[in-house]
Amino acid sequence: MAAHDNSGKIVKSIRPARVILPIIIGIGFSGFMLYREYTPGSLDVMQLTYKTLFWLVVSLLLMAVRDFGYIIRIRLLSNNVLSWHKAFSIIMLWEFTSAITPSAIGGTSVAIFFLNKEGIRVGRSTAIVMVTSFLDELYFIIAFPVILLLIGRSDIFGFGMEGGEHLPWYKNQFMIFALTGYGLKFLYTMVLMYGLFVNPRGLKFLLLWIFKLPIIRKWRPGANESGTDLITASREFKNWTLDKWIKTFFATVLSWTSRYWLVNTIIISFFGLRFLSWDDNVLVFGKQLVMWIMMLVSPTPGGSGFAEYVFKEFLNGLIPLGTGVAMAFVWRLLSYYPYLFIGIIIVPRWIRRHFVRR
Repeated sequence: MAAHDNSGKIVKSIRPARVILPIIIGIGFSGFMLYREYTPGSLDVMQLTYKTLFWLVVSLLLMAVRDFGYIIRIRLLSNNVLSWHKAFSIIMLWEFTSAITPSAIGGTSVAIFFLNKEGIRVGRSTAIVMVTSFLDELYFIIAFPVILLLIGRSDIFGFGMEGGEHLPWYKNQFMIFALTGYGLKFLYTMVLMYGLFVNPRGLKFLLLWIFKLPIIRKWRPGANESGTDLITASREFKNWTLDKWIKTFFATVLSWTSRYWLVNTIIISFFGLRFLSWDDNVLVFGKQLVMWIMMLVSPTPGGSGFAEYVFKEFLNGLIPLGTGVAMAFVWRLLSYYPYLFIGIIIVPRWIRRHFVRR
């Protein structure tokens, strides 16, 4: 019902004109940084060859695999009620919304609305969105320690030209930031797991008790609604068989691994396979896990500007000096801007299909 009541606000929030601000911020920041840091000859190492084009195509295929994994997952969670076309539309709308809202907000808040408009009842739509959130967080809390063990060093937290491996952990602010973020994600995932599969009513009662505190009492109605959604989600997915969970989690792994591996193929496309050793490839992958935590607090739409800066600084020691800004722009050109332009095409058609004809 809430999704229906707020439909006007939601439709207004996803209007295509909102792509202008993130494009201006992203391109403007990249242009400013390139102007400030460019030195003659620094970009000569980034030569376009047939190998470059080949690996850029591989990069685009990784993005396609990422979205395909999301599409498979949402179809599985809907018990294949969603057709391939509807699942594709929802994922593209979801990505578009994430691209035009601050990273801390993302597109999750309106995903329930998209699912509901494609024929999934509100309760089940809420359950699907909550389970996707759980699976995404589960991937992260599993992948992060595995990557740390594979790397076996602290320069995954290095920022700028300093690797960070020589600093004690308590003096490396990025390591503290990342571990704090990991801890919060871990806690959130455990709470969500308990609520989804063990005792949803008990968790709702706990939420309502916590939100009696004067400082957060005004958000108690929202906590009550979230608790009700959690009970609905639990009822929907508690009896799922193990093979369904394995398939859905595999689709999640496929999507996120493709997302993170993209940077590796972009680096290889310009600097060759020999530029990154196996250890460096794992390090680049791991650094993106740290970058993801930092981007979650970005106040700009889709992390524009902030994402380019973090990318440049985190990978400075792994790519030729002076190429960081250009590489960051190529990364965003492949992983971010396509969703803005796809949204410009899909959103008006989707709105006409669900609202104008009525």
